[in-house]
Amino acid sequence: MARFFVPDIIEVSATGSNLFCDYIEEAGDFDSVVITLRGRGGELITITNSRHSAYGHDQRLEAFGSEGLLTAGNMTPTTVRSYTAGGAEQSDAYLPFFLERYAQAYRNELDSFVRSIRGGTACSPGFDDGVMALVLANAAEESARSGRAVKIAEGKQ
Repeated sequence: MARFFVPDIIEVSATGSNLFCDYIEEAGDFDSVVITLRGRGGELITITNSRHSAYGHDQRLEAFGSEGLLTAGNMTPTTVRSYTAGGAEQSDAYLPFFLERYAQAYRNELDSFVRSIRGGTACSPGFDDGVMALVLANAAEESARSGRAVKIAEGKQ
């Protein structure tokens, strides 16, 4: 998703901790991570990941730039909000699992894939986008383990 906004990522920095799950630490992984991506134009992207969210599967996006702010919030079962003396803007918990949240998006992606096969056109996102996501994920892991920023090689974009 970050590359949709900033396609040319040149550096990845990450740090990780184990705060919630002993079994994740025992497996050699992190349960909490902060990642910073740097674009060729100096753009900065921050990703905060945690394997623990008491209030549901939390995925939000904010894009801030010279002309304003774009936000995409979490999906809930309803858009109804409650405002009372006990609290403002109370709502239902987020949908608990990403499959519930993104079922329609997955159907749309599959439809797009079938149309591209039938029409002989390239998919978007395509194979190169998947490869780049893996390159960036591997760089984030390397950075978290080494404590150093990882440069993304020219031509990997």
